[in-house]
Amino acid sequence: MIYRIYSSLPSFKELRFRPDLNVLLAEKHEGASSKQTRNGAGKSSMVEIIHFLTAGESSQSSIFQLPELADHKFGMEFDLGGQIVRVERAGKTQGDVTLFADISTWGAKVQDTESTEGGYSLSVKEWDRLLGRIMFRFDEFGIAKSGYAPTFRSLLPYFARRMPGGFTEPHLHFLGAKPGTYQVGVSFLLGMDWTIAQEWQILRDKEGEIKKLKAALGEGDLAELVDKKAELRSQVASGSASLERMRGRLESFQVLPDFRTLEEEASRLAQGISSLSDENTIDRALIEQVGFALSEEKEPSVGDLEKMYAEAGVVLQGGATKRFDDVRRFHESVLANRKQYLQGELAAAKSRIARREREKAKLDERRMEILQILKSHGALDQFMKLQKEFSRLSAELEVLRKRFAAAEKIEEGLAKLRLRKQELFLRLQQDYAEQKENLNRAILYFEDVSSRLYEIPSNFTPTETPSGPEFRITFQAERSPGISNMQIYTFDMMLMQVMHERSMGPGFLVHDSHLFDPVDARQVGTAIALGAEFAKRDGFQYIITMNSDKQPELPEGFDLSEYVVPQRLTDDTESGGLFGIRFG
Repeated sequence: MIYRIYSSLPSFKELRFRPDLNVLLAEKHEGASSKQTRNGAGKSSMVEIIHFLTAGESSQSSIFQLPELADHKFGMEFDLGGQIVRVERAGKTQGDVTLFADISTWGAKVQDTESTEGGYSLSVKEWDRLLGRIMFRFDEFGIAKSGYAPTFRSLLPYFARRMPGGFTEPHLHFLGAKPGTYQVGVSFLLGMDWTIAQEWQILRDKEGEIKKLKAALGEGDLAELVDKKAELRSQVASGSASLERMRGRLESFQVLPDFRTLEEEASRLAQGISSLSDENTIDRALIEQVGFALSEEKEPSVGDLEKMYAEAGVVLQGGATKRFDDVRRFHESVLANRKQYLQGELAAAKSRIARREREKAKLDERRMEILQILKSHGALDQFMKLQKEFSRLSAELEVLRKRFAAAEKIEEGLAKLRLRKQELFLRLQQDYAEQKENLNRAILYFEDVSSRLYEIPSNFTPTETPSGPEFRITFQAERSPGISNMQIYTFDMMLMQVMHERSMGPGFLVHDSHLFDPVDARQVGTAIALGAEFAKRDGFQYIITMNSDKQPELPEGFDLSEYVVPQRLTDDTESGGLFGIRFG
């Protein structure tokens, strides 16, 4: 049980508790306006202090990090491991706690030697481990720190629920919890094989990894996986063959540094050969014309001239005949000179053609030599382009290989997951059969509490499902927010009875007034009386907070004032709250 909660803050109102039922009241301050409520009195802050002192996290947004509180210690005196201990912690040094207890038999890792005040300094992590070992007997059950294994901090919120997540569903204590978190926690508390739920959550995580791998395959559902895998296998094989062919080309590629110079020379040689051929064509045409001219040239005949004059009746004198001989000799001289000229032109043309043919042969020989070099070598930029294309194909093939590997992993993973889920489902069914008596007791505890609250009780039904253990609660009548909250109350009371049977747990149950806000006054009164009854019977402490102006309809003969905590809170914003100060 918790004996007291205190602080080094001078204005803090120390809270002292008794065994069994304790009611912390928040009263309306005399003269308070209608806008003032008891919600700022510090009722929920008491729950936060309990968590803070039992290794809870303290983020920057925590009230214990506020400038007004960070330097002050908060403490709690409570039962732990068969002795009354005290623990203190401050927001400023939130990573450590100071424990006042005989820890010689607990195996705690003490950071410092015994202080002058008789306390020991422990890290919050070690304090968390120590609380789990003592309150929930982790060592006895062989619980080591591993993924989704029960931890003290995952179990305590069932016994000191916090806003807002603790008041949504009975099996939850914070919003957004993974199924494995509550399946493991509740299974452990009920005495079931919690490792089944642990392994189920590990499978869910693996399914999440498979979904990420699936994204590498593009769109499409998992039903198309086999066809997609076959298609990818074909693409990988084809791409690998293409890449090897290109690799061979790269390995045999010889880079010619002056490739472009030789290309330009070969082009010039081709142009030179073409020009020589054109000039030869012109000279051959000239030879043909000269040959024709030579064949047509004839000497003039003087006899024909005399005959012509005779037929005309002209008789030429001897001197005229002599003149004709001179003309004939002149013409013969002219013809001889022309023939000599034409023959010279003919010989010159043939000589030029022969010379050009020799030059063409030399040029063509050099051009063929260059072409052979260009054929067996390549330019650097061509090599770079080929290498770039090789890199592109390599990258594409690597993507295909990764997608194929993803497809194989998905297919293999899905098959293993299906098989493992079937194995876990069989284990879960077997565990439920073996723990039938424990489950039945929990079911009957729940039904007993619920039947004393409502004429038609709710039913607690632990169920084996292909997704792991489920803890369903059904109610035959019309549901309402109040009924839902009373199912949380019933679930918690059932857990306290189970904890009593198993000789484990924190030994206290704390319910904030938020649990009762939407509940009918009659059910609230019954719940308070039942809590007092169960606490006395099973030896645990039940602490609740309430607003004084929302009086429950208590059963006849039940005196609430007997259980009210001496220190009361008010809505006086200056000094009436738990901390006695107004926060900036």
